[in-house]
Amino acid sequence: MKFKDKVVLITGSSRGIGKATALEFAKEGAKVVVNYSNSENEANNVVNEIKKLSSESIAIKCDVSKENEVKEMIEKTITTFNKIDILVNNAGIVFDVSLFEKTQDQWKRTLEVNLIGIFLCSKYASKYMLEKNSGVIVNIASTNGINTTSPNSADYDASKAGIISLTRNMAFELAPKIRVNCIAPGWIDTDMNKDLPKELIKTELENVFLKRFGKPEEIAKGILFLCSEDASYMTGSTLIIDGGHK
Repeated sequence: MKFKDKVVLITGSSRGIGKATALEFAKEGAKVVVNYSNSENEANNVVNEIKKLSSESIAIKCDVSKENEVKEMIEKTITTFNKIDILVNNAGIVFDVSLFEKTQDQWKRTLEVNLIGIFLCSKYASKYMLEKNSGVIVNIASTNGINTTSPNSADYDASKAGIISLTRNMAFELAPKIRVNCIAPGWIDTDMNKDLPKELIKTELENVFLKRFGKPEEIAKGILFLCSEDASYMTGSTLIIDGGHK
């Protein structure tokens, strides 16, 4: 087991990519902290699934954009498991509203959760990682932050581009003790994308080389790779997992 007795905190892990990642880590022997903001029942279900895999797990409610809540989440993780080895910054939101109809509050909320949330979680988790001279952080961005034109998600795209930049700055600041990398998924079959218009799905599938959306488990395996010793010489990098895209 590659992560036996490692303590992993995954934000936004009650569903989607976060849930898949939590279960993959549990299969590899990790102790997993499942973070959620609203979905308590779903988070508890993930914890129960992890326990069935013979791994330890707890669920912690925390809005990652709230500094006090983030501090409490990290402290509870330390109190429960005595350390934190890996942080996966996965929590994110999107408002599909046309560019100039989007409100300032929606812009602020997107940036607070998607970008500032990563800063806060990393700030307080890295403190404990530095104390033991090791740790890994993986941030979840998106191909929307690399090369896209999508006015309905301009704030989301900006936040994801910011994550890629933040990843490199964090990698520099925390080296050589902590490795920090980023994953940029393309279209993934998650709840966030379940209500997309059929025409949009058809158009996007034509642009994907593999002609399908990715599975959350496929992103999870990329996250586990970046957190493993197999990626020991990677930091400040962005790994694109998008099935190939025109």
